[in-house]
Amino acid sequence: MVMIIERFTLDQLKNLSQSFPAIGVIGPRQVGKTTMVKAFRNIIDKETVYLDLELISDLDKLKEPELFLSRLADKCVIIDEIQHKPDLFPLIRSLIDQQREPCRFIILGSASPVLLRQSSESLAGRIAYIELHPFAFPEIQNLIPREQHHFYGGFPDALLADSAEAGKLWLNNFIRTYTEKDLPMYGLSANPLLIRRLWEMLAWINGNLLNLNMLGKSLGINYHTIDKYITYLENTFLVRKLEPFHYNMKKRLVKTPKIYICDSGVLHRLLRIDSVEQLMGHAILGYSWESYVIEQISALKRPDIDLYFYRTHNGAEVDLLFTRGPEPVATAEIKFTSSPHPEKGFYYCIDDLQTTKNFIITPDSDDYPVKENIQVCSMEIFLDKYFKDI
Repeated sequence: MVMIIERFTLDQLKNLSQSFPAIGVIGPRQVGKTTMVKAFRNIIDKETVYLDLELISDLDKLKEPELFLSRLADKCVIIDEIQHKPDLFPLIRSLIDQQREPCRFIILGSASPVLLRQSSESLAGRIAYIELHPFAFPEIQNLIPREQHHFYGGFPDALLADSAEAGKLWLNNFIRTYTEKDLPMYGLSANPLLIRRLWEMLAWINGNLLNLNMLGKSLGINYHTIDKYITYLENTFLVRKLEPFHYNMKKRLVKTPKIYICDSGVLHRLLRIDSVEQLMGHAILGYSWESYVIEQISALKRPDIDLYFYRTHNGAEVDLLFTRGPEPVATAEIKFTSSPHPEKGFYYCIDDLQTTKNFIITPDSDDYPVKENIQVCSMEIFLDKYFKDI
């Protein structure tokens, strides 16, 4: 029996379908984009036509794309894995301009640079994007323990696998397929073994400042090339750069981004961590928890909230800064501990940023104030109780 879990972004898709002629659902492979859109087909009033461009039979239907698609003006056309046929974008634009009405096209893609570039050039003003992340914990918390979600990550086939070994095997195959097949298909012309080594090195520095020179020396290539490769990994939602906040600040601040592996299950496989017990004793544990919490927040945040970190040259730092435009609105320290205590650097950052909402997020803490304007709580409590008011 296949388990269907409704995604929070399904409501976003419903709302956007009332206004935009095209909707782009983007995110990494195997994250559940197709499953979500097929669920949407069951509730939409409009008749739909679904095309999967990884199927030869569906590609054949588009040998004469204008002839085929122009006959479907009264339907919602769903085109999956559109990066296989980027020349469709100008045609979709023309068809929308001939008959502009909501929900004419839904396009799905794994966020390749080609997809983002083509759609932004051809469909500007006509398309709204939804980024689908791996399962966020609130989506599956009634089914899966948080420790399991942290260890295996949010990809459905890894998290919901029949056994621990099956979940790890799926993640191993996911990593291999991306390096050997998917990234080259998106235009990354590099040795897959080198990309695998780079990805593993990024896992070892997960949560730390990104040092392109160090990575380049270790791999025997220049930092410009390393930067290019990391951009590919970032554009396919495999890694995340968290930028430092320094808007109109007079202090000397760190301006180098931090790097994170997006999915905690992928992080643990890259590091060959085989069990929750092994993770509990591993040096990466604190950084793993930090990246896990940041990814949950990223998946659930409103579009008007941006995420940064903040660090001065004197070493004062806050793990996560929430801003609305240029305005700091809240901070969070993310600690894997049951007895957290604010450090002096945290107070310095709060004074700099003048935030009145400040949190220390842990795995299992009760909900209590540790100082004025500083609240300790678990991740679950933060997401359920406080996050919506930031």
